Amino acid sequence: MKTFVRWLLDLFLRFTRTLDLPLLAALIALMGIGLAVLYSAGNESPRLVMAQGARYVIGLGALWLLSRVSPTQLRSVTPLIFAGSLLPLVAVLFIGDGKHGNHWINLGVFYFQPAELLKLSLPMMAAWYLHQERLPPRFMTVLIAGAIIAVPTLLILLQPDFGTAMLVAASGAFALFLAGLPWRWFAAGGISVAAVAPVAWFWFLRPYQKDRIRTFLDPESDPLGTGWNIIQSKIAIGSGNWTGQGWGQGTQSHLDYLPEHTTDFIFAVLSEEFGWVGVSITLALYLFVVGRCLWIASEARDTYARLLAGALGLAFSVYVIVNAGMISGLLPVVGVPMPLLSYGGTAAVSLLAGLGVVMAMRDRR
Repeated sequence: MKTFVRWLLDLFLRFTRTLDLPLLAALIALMGIGLAVLYSAGNESPRLVMAQGARYVIGLGALWLLSRVSPTQLRSVTPLIFAGSLLPLVAVLFIGDGKHGNHWINLGVFYFQPAELLKLSLPMMAAWYLHQERLPPRFMTVLIAGAIIAVPTLLILLQPDFGTAMLVAASGAFALFLAGLPWRWFAAGGISVAAVAPVAWFWFLRPYQKDRIRTFLDPESDPLGTGWNIIQSKIAIGSGNWTGQGWGQGTQSHLDYLPEHTTDFIFAVLSEEFGWVGVSITLALYLFVVGRCLWIASEARDTYARLLAGALGLAFSVYVIVNAGMISGLLPVVGVPMPLLSYGGTAAVSLLAGLGVVMAMRDRR
């Protein structure tokens, strides 16, 4: 019996030796919360839960496989991965499908969103380039890194998909930030964006994107039209109070007042049914995931691993901040899902794969 137990323990240790168990435990807890809320938001549909659970299994498999790749091996193939992820990003402009543009490629069995690949490959490429340069980065280094970030960002904007483009650009910018780029560069970038905003409003933004910005500024101006989503979301959040209305008892989602309640606005469902207590626990788990990624980055042995793990961890935090701000009316609605809570396959798999890369960067000495 002791031999069998020792064999099981040895098998477990060999299987999990490349995994960061505290980070994995937090991710599993978030996935469990996501499935529970999805079951309620989806009118207690087992089909939705099973489909999302299958995606989590695929994502965990990708996490485990990528965690076993050494930083040196990953660094050597980073340019190929980046180039390979740009090809479907170009293809989606011609063969893509979507409600407000060309975001998805129909593969028959499922829909694939090529932009999700860049959430992983872009910070990899930025870290790959910066690790071989003198840091803090010089002017030419910043320009080249900026070009690496700009190319996929512009391709995603052409779809158009402003929310994903913002997240992809942020993941690359975080690599520059962790490389020691001074704050004045980011301030200059912010001023430049503000300066071209009027041009973008008149020449580049589509009508539905302008409506989202107008709704953000004054949702009550059209409460039964463009302002409906955010007004109902805020009602759902406010009605949760401290402990919520109870699992499966949320009126806004079950009476179909709350739109997209299984995807973009699922965090509003959690707020309504589990209240401030449930929101606090979920946000604490998110904070732990980000903090653990930054700890792994601080313990990494080389610049590539340090920049990549840190950039992926900080990019994860942007997902949470943008979605939480979006459903509470603090930010415009840009269609960014809540990590590991919102229903969707490509986003969940890409997030878990990215965190598998973070685990691969962990110092294994």
